[in-house]
Amino acid sequence: MAFFKKFFNNIVHDRGSKDATVTVKDKPKPTYYGTVTPYPNFNASSDVSVLRSAIESKRVDEDVIVAVLVKRSNEQRQMIKAVYESNTGKNLVKSLKSVLHSHLEDVAMALLMVPAQFDAYLLRKATKGLGTDEEVLVEVLATRSNKEIEEIKKVFRQEYGTELEKVIKDETSGDFTNALLAMLRAQKNETTDVDVELAKKDAKVLFESGEQTHKINVSTFIEILTTRSGPQLSKTFQQYATMSDRTLPKALQMELRGDIEDCLISIVKCAWNTPAFFAEKLNKSMKGLGTRDHMLIRVLVSRSEVDLKKVIEEYRAMFGRSLQEDILADTKGHYQKVLLGLCGPH
Repeated sequence: MAFFKKFFNNIVHDRGSKDATVTVKDKPKPTYYGTVTPYPNFNASSDVSVLRSAIESKRVDEDVIVAVLVKRSNEQRQMIKAVYESNTGKNLVKSLKSVLHSHLEDVAMALLMVPAQFDAYLLRKATKGLGTDEEVLVEVLATRSNKEIEEIKKVFRQEYGTELEKVIKDETSGDFTNALLAMLRAQKNETTDVDVELAKKDAKVLFESGEQTHKINVSTFIEILTTRSGPQLSKTFQQYATMSDRTLPKALQMELRGDIEDCLISIVKCAWNTPAFFAEKLNKSMKGLGTRDHMLIRVLVSRSEVDLKKVIEEYRAMFGRSLQEDILADTKGHYQKVLLGLCGPH
């Protein structure tokens, strides 16, 4: 957990004050930190014509396909899918699968799903077959809003004919299952207001449930970490630091083992600074020999219309180089182009 030494020594930024807002029609609106924005003068029929030519030409024009996919918002891509089927009688996803290959195909398929569908797909893939990808389960459930989690559960039921809760119970065990189910209940307080007295109380409870007992009370940690807002938890961590000579993540590391340790520490990271959490994921995907392409694709696609600008800023602050530099060094061809396109202007 050496990352935490950097994480809590301000090499990455504290979440600090609330995000800036802009005024739209005399109403405050959160600043947009996505890298993919709606294409101006969008025309779905025109895009369909361009894509059809690119797909059906003797030599598939991957440059055109990439350019269209990364320069349209998810909502615009859904319109393109509908018009493509209406005009051609064919399914755009199947048409692209027939001409794209490897990781470029993976990115294209991800971009053509609505967010809840993509998340449901990730969770299904993480729990299907031999073994379970615990990291994906935690990443998705710890970083989505209550509304998004409810939509994921609905889509999962529709797409796979079973309840996500049942799958989680069948494929995981113990405290880790309890933590995942707690996040699935989607009962996190999402206000930005911070209750200092509650933070002091929670910090005391966490301290007494962890360091001040022979056996850590995991259920107490799960209850607090999965129901408080990010800003509220950040204040709790600060209060915890006044009671102990350890950071909360360090205490968790010393008291817990296995999946539940990784799960609770990930929740702490997300509460403290979500973009930094994803910057670490991206670095991990390209660190050392080989590339963890599914992780790289997953993060870039899922955050491209959320906070990828902030993730890119944190990446440079944490690792001393740009995300784009590492993508250039670690990938190639049209796959590289689509990833760089998702990162926005360099």
